[in-house]
Amino acid sequence: MPDIANQTKAQTEGALDWVGMSNIEMPLVVGAANEPERPVSALVDAFVNLKDPKAKGIHMSRLYLLLEDLSNNNVLSHQSLSKLLHDFIDSHEGLSDQAYVKFSFDYHLRRKALISKKPGWKAYPVTVIGRYDHGKLYLQLAVDVPYSSTCPCSAALARQLIQDAFADQFGTDADVDAEVVHRWLGSTQGIVATPHSQRSIAEVKVVMGEQISELPIIALIDSIEDALQTPVQAAVKREDEQEFARLNGQNLMFCEDAARRLQHALNQQTAFSDFWVRVNHYESLHAHDAVSITTKGVPGGFQA
Repeated sequence: MPDIANQTKAQTEGALDWVGMSNIEMPLVVGAANEPERPVSALVDAFVNLKDPKAKGIHMSRLYLLLEDLSNNNVLSHQSLSKLLHDFIDSHEGLSDQAYVKFSFDYHLRRKALISKKPGWKAYPVTVIGRYDHGKLYLQLAVDVPYSSTCPCSAALARQLIQDAFADQFGTDADVDAEVVHRWLGSTQGIVATPHSQRSIAEVKVVMGEQISELPIIALIDSIEDALQTPVQAAVKREDEQEFARLNGQNLMFCEDAARRLQHALNQQTAFSDFWVRVNHYESLHAHDAVSITTKGVPGGFQA
């Protein structure tokens, strides 16, 4: 059969940075550190460079078949990702010396409620990127983590209104009965205002160091949620909702506060040689979002 890629030359000569396929639908099994292997439904991008300016094109079927082998016979891990990139290049000997692959999928975790400990599923969007570039392996992990953010300014204004309502109700009476105040605080008249909060998303990308042998998906998610303290919940009973309200009240955050919390937490982790963070507060007060972005500041690394 005719083989155009091998038997013909380029009509216009020129090397190309990347050639390949995007949005390949593929089931995979993901191996994450300290977790059972999990099946996921992924979208995959696969590319190699075309360094020969005269070559007609690459062999896309070879890239696809290598992904197919990973899907059927292996687990997505640090080791298999490294091998896949080398196989991409080996399958294009003389044509390519760089390779790139990206896997995007939802990673489901069962998370326990705050007090009742009732379990429920949460889906975290995850992206795993591998690039082999002139003898150097580059592996990146990204995850989106939803959380709640309560505005410190709004909280202060709400407290002032509650103080004013208290003064209107009890005046300057020095002998206010504690039981009466207790009942009043539990009424709608006692809490006349509440601060605004909103669902927020932390987008975090990290570069995995060479010492990592398994994908640290859960460890990264846990470190983000531990730093922010207000992750969204799955199964919720009344005691869990009350604890969630308490955590929001004790962790008032502008987007700047959330970004700095994550910046500090990620700076403590030696397993990641670089990081990029974007926090998005989807405002309930405004029609626009509040956003803060930070990086580790590595020369030649992530740019804000």
